[in-house]
Amino acid sequence: MNVLFRKTNAISGKLSAASRISVLNNHFCPRNHLFNMADNNPTAGIIIIGDEILKGHVMDTNSRFLSRRLFALGVKVKKISVISDDLDVIAKEVAEFSQSFTHVITSGGVGPTHDDLTFEGVAKAFGEEVVAHPELVDLCKEFFGTDDLKSPKLKMALIPKSAKLHFGMNKQTKQIAKYPLVNIRNVYMFPGVPQLLEKSFDMLQSIFANPHTIFHVREVYVDRDEVLITPIINDTDARFHDRVVLGSYPDFYNSYYKVKLTLESDNQQNVDEAQKFLMENLPHGSVVNYEKDPCGTASEHVYGIIKTEDSSHLAVNVRHATRVIEQAFEKYKPEELCIGFNGGKDCTALLHLTYAVYRTKYPDETRRLQALYIRRGQPFPEIELFTKIAKDNYHLEIITIHDKIKEALFELKSTHPTLKAVIMGTRRSDPYCENLEEFSPTDPGWAEYMRINPILDWSYKDVWTFIRTFNIPYCSLYDRGYTSLGSMENTHPNPGLQVVDSKGIISYKPAYMLANGDSERAGRN
Repeated sequence: MNVLFRKTNAISGKLSAASRISVLNNHFCPRNHLFNMADNNPTAGIIIIGDEILKGHVMDTNSRFLSRRLFALGVKVKKISVISDDLDVIAKEVAEFSQSFTHVITSGGVGPTHDDLTFEGVAKAFGEEVVAHPELVDLCKEFFGTDDLKSPKLKMALIPKSAKLHFGMNKQTKQIAKYPLVNIRNVYMFPGVPQLLEKSFDMLQSIFANPHTIFHVREVYVDRDEVLITPIINDTDARFHDRVVLGSYPDFYNSYYKVKLTLESDNQQNVDEAQKFLMENLPHGSVVNYEKDPCGTASEHVYGIIKTEDSSHLAVNVRHATRVIEQAFEKYKPEELCIGFNGGKDCTALLHLTYAVYRTKYPDETRRLQALYIRRGQPFPEIELFTKIAKDNYHLEIITIHDKIKEALFELKSTHPTLKAVIMGTRRSDPYCENLEEFSPTDPGWAEYMRINPILDWSYKDVWTFIRTFNIPYCSLYDRGYTSLGSMENTHPNPGLQVVDSKGIISYKPAYMLANGDSERAGRN
């Protein structure tokens, strides 16, 4: 059932006055009887219920969401279990968890179908029967149009006899959820649909909040293989084991770091001391100043450098390119502009700059930034994947046309007649671009568009300096020696980045390490 909402001053007339008070009291005074306020170390166990998870038909995202939220609330998740839609299995797992943890959270199995057995399983765990709760019967009747207890539609109204209802409140709208969270003892039964679980948990998170503990977390990003820094990790753990939890997480696909180290403690001084020890003992220059959300902070960081008195080449480039993009938005409405994007390094840098300007100039605009992807030849799967990633990261509306550039622009004119200008990642070193200006109309015989070129005078090195400084995600091919991307038929790793080890095995350094930017197209036919 969807979680519907009603205004706090319009609670269903079917509820008695006593019930309404109960609803509000359950929301504002949610502490369960097992959470002793003197307990400074509450724990949680999460039980994910559903055959669809075990069969791999559905990916479990609920346990990750719950773990992150509970940790932020000062509650340590000690165990996560995924079990089948089996009455006895549910009862056994719930009974064991209830005895082991302060809070037990279940996800899934609370719907109206035959395999939704959570309520029955939890009741069995505590030796109770399921009964029709009058408030839930009223809600089911309102939603399904029947109060016949023999109807399968009323299954959601049958809950453990001693269960309580918690109606969450949306803090912004002040609306109370129409369907409640069902709770018995220290067990809380959430829906399995991620959107519903997340909405319900956020409205009722005060139930689980630990007022005594705040976890302090630090993250250290290192660009060395884990095996090379293992002695330092082990030494740090030996020194701080009793005070700080140290985690080490290799990442084989990140373009900026190889290992993420986490330091966690309920004492900030302990975290500070452990971090200081790590920083002093890790190899010099190995710690990366990594931005986890470069796209979300694009405006903040781009305009942050613009507003400083920094006179570095990077700052000068960013200021100038940003001003050109601002002029583009002054001359054209958002619906009249699109950005050329094919997954390459130049348009990736341009996209980041354009997105920063767009979000700054139109902070409340719901319209997505339009991007033109002209697909030519046989594209690399890596480019296709990165294009999808960029679409999500920058909230793009991607217009894909498979044709040569000239023909593609004519098709664009036909399918999107409101577009008047294209922001492009063109540089003077590109073929036939040495005479372009920042605002250049298309040539005679082409579809009429204004070509806007904010990074026209950037060098190969300038592009990579910008991308790497801002931790901008880019296509993984660049980490494998490709320096200029076309299609699979005409693009190869740059021979200038080739490395041959003592065994004759060939590999390639990443694109940003190319010393001579003039040879960036050496891998193109």
